Formats: sequence, C-alpha cells, structure tokens
Amino acid sequence: MTATTARNRMLGHVITAEQFDRGLLDHLFVRATALADVRDDRLAHRVMATLFYEPSTRTRLSFESAMLRLGGSVIGTEAARTFSSAIKGETLEDTVRMVSTYADLIVLRHDEAGAAARAASVASVPVVNAGDGPGEHPTQALLDLYTIERELGHVEGVRVAFCGDLRFGRTARSLALLLALYPGVRLAFIAPPVIQLGGDILARLEARGVECTLAEQLADVIDDVDVVYQTRVQKERFTDPLEYEQARTAIRIDGAIMRQLPEVDADPRAAYFRQAANGVAIRMALLEMLLG
Repeated sequence: MTATTARNRMLGHVITAEQFDRGLLDHLFVRATALADVRDDRLAHRVMATLFYEPSTRTRLSFESAMLRLGGSVIGTEAARTFSSAIKGETLEDTVRMVSTYADLIVLRHDEAGAAARAASVASVPVVNAGDGPGEHPTQALLDLYTIERELGHVEGVRVAFCGDLRFGRTARSLALLLALYPGVRLAFIAPPVIQLGGDILARLEARGVECTLAEQLADVIDDVDVVYQTRVQKERFTDPLEYEQARTAIRIDGAIMRQLPEVDADPRAAYFRQAANGVAIRMALLEMLLG
C-alpha cells in the first residue's frame, strides 16, 4: 500500500478540522504546492456537485476552479434552499442521497451546524463541508494554515490574533483547532463579548495546552502577534441591529491599526489575495486525495 493510498483512506469525507493530524496536513500542503500550476485531466470523467444553501463566491468558485483544473466536471446549485427540491420540503438527507447518484463528490454549504455530518452519514460519495452555519469551515481553515506557513515559513510558535466575529465565525473555530496541532502557538481572541469565541472551543484549546488570551481591542495585543486573522461580522446571524453595529465598529481594522499606512490593501503584509489563490491549490489537493 502506498502512502498516498493510506492518506486517501483516512480522508473519506472532510467534515471537521479535527480530522486532520500533522502528518495529513504535511502531506496535503506538499500536494497543494505541487498542484498549484497543474492543468491536466487526472480527474477526467469525475463529477463534483456543489450544494450551497447559503451564498458564496470565493469558496464555491475556488472549488469549481480546482475541479476544472484537474479535468473534472461540475454540477450544482448556488441557492439550494430556493432552487432545489428543498423548497418543496425535501430533507437534506434525501437531497444528498439523490445527488450521490449524480456525482462522485458533494461540496455542501448549509446554514445549520452539523449539516455536513448529517449529509456524510447518508451519502454514498465523499462529502466536503464548505461551511455549516456557525459550526466549522475546515477547507477554509486548511488554506489559511497553508497561507501562514507560506508567508512566515513556519507554524510552530506562531502568535495569531483572531479578530472579529468569533462567536459565529466558523473559519476562526476551525483554524484555531488546526493551530493547536503545532507546538508553541499562542492565540489571542479579539472581540466584544457579544461575539467572543465560545467556551466549547476555548476548552478544547486549553485541554491541548494552547496559551489563549481574550481581549476586546486589537491595539491591546498588536505588538505581540505575527498574524492578524480578521473575520467579518456576520449581520445575518444577528437579531438585534444595535448589537450588530456595536460589534462591527469594535473590530474594524483601519489605517491607524496598520501603522498609519495609506491603504491596508497596499501593505505587503496583507496576505488575503495570496490567500485566495492558495485556496484553489489546497482544494485541488483535497479533490485529488478524495477522488484521485
């Protein structure tokens, strides 16, 4: 049995960041680097279905780009709650059972935490969690971790400030769990109390010996971090408009925070466009591991 075959068998679905260990992450990152400029037909005649019950641009298009660059095909729906049989009352489980007969892999985004695990429990093909409500977004976390490694040259000992909507931000939850696999990391969570990280993730991090700090202002920790991980405040998850506005203004990164630079986007340390490109390579590697 080759190492690659063993890795494939470990990765039947991609549901949570906690599926990954250091060996699997290292293998994935090596494959992502190797595949970044590849355009071939290794996944020819394979079909990926995208089921997105929530809006998406970057995640959906990067998955589709990854599949097409490897010679595969894509089917799917961008607004599955409106433009699928869900509007007629079909359950997620029945939809997934049906789509499993059409495709070799399903990429699912849903507004309910745990939806990806439910889908995987009935699917006859691999399911990839592309975000399940306030739960997790493991593939985003994988590309974020890959970006940190490429930008800094290492992950061990890195100091990361998570800033923004940490209560509902599934990407922050998943990335924090992945960072916990690396020795010496220190994590600061910057948010007003209404959107601060939940106790469930904090308990899991502390159980793994990760040093965690909670604060309400980025200025309190900015001098002692290597990476600032900024997430948006998700208006759609608030019921009180005033709470949303207070949270939005409390976590904004502006020119002052970035040492008075004229434009945040002009700062060479702003990695989010390179991060977006890395997302295609990571998703190519995942598709190869799941289908290749």
